Amino acid sequence: MSSTPIERPSVEVPKKARVVVVGGGIIGCSVAYHLAKLGWSDVVLLERDGLTSGTTWHAAGLMVTFGSLSETSTELRKYTKDLYSNLEAETGQSTGFKPCGFIELATNKDYLEEYRRTSAFNRTMGVDVHEISANEVKELFPLCKTDDVLAGFYVPTDGRVNPVDSAMALAKGARMHGAKVMENVTVTGVTKDTSGRKVTGVTTAVTREDGSVAKAHVEAEYVVNCAGMWARQFGEMAGVNVPNQAAEHYYLVTDAMDGVDPNWPVVEDPSSHTYIRPEGAGLLVGLFEPDAAAWNVDKIPHDFSFGEIEPDWERMAPFLETAMNRVPDTLNAGMKTFFCGPESFTPDLAPIVGEAPELDNYFVAAGLNSIGILTGGGIGRLVANWIMTGKPDMDVTGMNIDRLHRYQSNREYRAARVVESLGRVYKCHYPHYPMKTARGCKQTPLYSRLEAKNAMFRDVSGWECADWYAPDGTTPQVGELSWGKHEWFDIWRAEHDACRNGAALIDMSFMSKFRVQGADAGALLNWLSTANVDPVDEAEVITYTQWCNDDGKLEADLTVTKMGENDFMVIATDTMHRHVEAWMNRHIRGSKADGRFQNVTVTDVSGAYAQLNVQGPRSREILQQVTTQDMSDEAFPFRTAREIDIGFGRVLCTRITYVGELGYELFIPTEQAVHVYDRLAGFTEGADACLTHVGLKALGSLRLEKGYRDYGHDMDNTDSLIQSGLGFTCDFEKPNGFLGKEKVQAEKAAGVKQLPKRLCSVLLKDPAAMLYHGEIVYRDGQVVGDVRAGSYGHTLGGAVGLTMIEPQKSSSEHVPITKAYIREGTWEVDVAGVRYPAEVSLTPMYDPKNLRIKG
Repeated sequence: MSSTPIERPSVEVPKKARVVVVGGGIIGCSVAYHLAKLGWSDVVLLERDGLTSGTTWHAAGLMVTFGSLSETSTELRKYTKDLYSNLEAETGQSTGFKPCGFIELATNKDYLEEYRRTSAFNRTMGVDVHEISANEVKELFPLCKTDDVLAGFYVPTDGRVNPVDSAMALAKGARMHGAKVMENVTVTGVTKDTSGRKVTGVTTAVTREDGSVAKAHVEAEYVVNCAGMWARQFGEMAGVNVPNQAAEHYYLVTDAMDGVDPNWPVVEDPSSHTYIRPEGAGLLVGLFEPDAAAWNVDKIPHDFSFGEIEPDWERMAPFLETAMNRVPDTLNAGMKTFFCGPESFTPDLAPIVGEAPELDNYFVAAGLNSIGILTGGGIGRLVANWIMTGKPDMDVTGMNIDRLHRYQSNREYRAARVVESLGRVYKCHYPHYPMKTARGCKQTPLYSRLEAKNAMFRDVSGWECADWYAPDGTTPQVGELSWGKHEWFDIWRAEHDACRNGAALIDMSFMSKFRVQGADAGALLNWLSTANVDPVDEAEVITYTQWCNDDGKLEADLTVTKMGENDFMVIATDTMHRHVEAWMNRHIRGSKADGRFQNVTVTDVSGAYAQLNVQGPRSREILQQVTTQDMSDEAFPFRTAREIDIGFGRVLCTRITYVGELGYELFIPTEQAVHVYDRLAGFTEGADACLTHVGLKALGSLRLEKGYRDYGHDMDNTDSLIQSGLGFTCDFEKPNGFLGKEKVQAEKAAGVKQLPKRLCSVLLKDPAAMLYHGEIVYRDGQVVGDVRAGSYGHTLGGAVGLTMIEPQKSSSEHVPITKAYIREGTWEVDVAGVRYPAEVSLTPMYDPKNLRIKG
């Protein structure tokens, strides 16, 4: 890889900066550049060695906009490509961007379906992707073997960049806008205020020419951890959890080959574990093998700079042969180098971005999973804007650092999971893929009982949870993965139907649970919540509510149970565990000046309670037989929360539902969970069985038939409460209001006709088609949205989901999204290139009047 040297500034470290960026790879340079360009010039970037010396210098430099079903990721890619195209004009430093084109090969029916789904989504996002034939692939890359190619997905303006030159251009731009970029400065620690919860700066060390070490403290308002594969170790200095892990990454560069045109496009063939592109007069053959290898799990050496790893020829030979067979002439070419260098990966293959939940004003941008170059510009802009405004301006629910847990930094966890993470990069991204490594870490108290019932477990934020139950006498197996109906489809349907027609027993112990207590607990929760969760002189009530930021955009979707005066239980989804906890604690700390919320404690009790849901029209009948509490509608109405007896146990019983039926959620002290389960499980057996074990697959289909929301899936931090159809949760009259009230109230007052987008239910009329995520929604032939979350509506008779309808996707004019707009349109959904007739509704398609819930 070529590089353009940057003039080294003085190693005299400044005493103060508004922002300190740690790490001089592509991400750190991008964050510094964007902060400075956006007006915060008091920025210093500190790099322990030379810029790009970690991973950036040996990156392959692909600049690809195709391939993601995430709007955020696609926009990050698009922005980055545009930035690399224009940086030279701004800075005089070339990025080496070459729009030579990119082709994704589909060599079997499953890859073909995946890429047709992806290309439809990408086209609506402005990516110019074309499905081309094998012959057209051959014309564009004549040495490529195409006899097994079903189709190629071609983006003419994608291509490659020089990673070092791109980082240098960003660093130069940062300096041009006033930032300081300093090499050979080691950050040795992070300093905090007296509370230990807010960053105040960093400590540094600089080795002088005479060998002495100069130490200094840099006072700072913000610190940004862009330390790449060192991010975990650097995070540990401040008590911040960054569970990324380095793994071996390989590519081979051939000698000069006859006929190679340096203008050929990049070709990516996941079925051969490879990407191939011209490199000089030869070819570069890159690898993402399915069975990867972790590197230096204990500790990344501090002095590993511009370093290489000794290749493991024995392990890699089969993968390399498969890859080179995609361009057979490479097998006969000389080898210039077989390179192995470390790249870091995260447990779920999503970046680690955002403000650390452990430490205010400490941001992280790391764990890019081999897409650091092609998203680096966008990540830098996102983080810079987040720091400057206090909130992200893109959907970050899938990449926010607060989704990750401390145990994921354990040595054994990282060593096991990184092998699968890297290996998944080029595997077909099936919708029901179960993670296989680092399993069994968190088991609910009922795990053994459910295992005996033939539960098929899946990883839910680390919890082992029943997805569905195999019939007696069989072994639960995922079976062959596909994009269609799996062999367990009928099992799933039976569980779904059992909940609709009888009663379901669902273990949801994975839910996040917090006990919020103290004289200011009610005031805190009422300020954060759109609903009134602390009614005066009233207790034993559960309230469904949202939390918003000051822009009226969503931050959480949850329930708050008032147990008694100054005693509350907050229940949130598993993926928002640390986000919800951090949101409460930040507002407690933030109120220190006025003292509003000082007498309140937040305790994570997620593991202290099992959660068993009894849902369905016969749920009351069943519970009445195991408790002395009167469960009648008059004595135990909807939204009641009360401690009841079941056998020898005492449980918190709340009458609420997430499936659209009469139902109850039972919160059971862990030590009594098995006892209470056994009392209920008796109703699942025998000739008079009226209760069925139901897994999370059915939970998903039941809730989507009812149009129930799931924050982080169908709603995110860029959506408003009103757009999401949740205005009914707002109490605008409660004392002291709520966070974001003014924005929410203004949007509600403007009326639904002024909304630019609205969340709606969608149902496919053809029962054969399947919805998962990202399918494109059409009205009268025009793109108006995409499916945020999809499942199969067994009661409704077809695939069902939630879609954010946004007419502006295809029109510059504002179009009111009214019932008439919905009723008068002809609706279709693109599923892998085929448009299926659909029905769209602003109200739930199942029981829109809520008669079954309150029955």
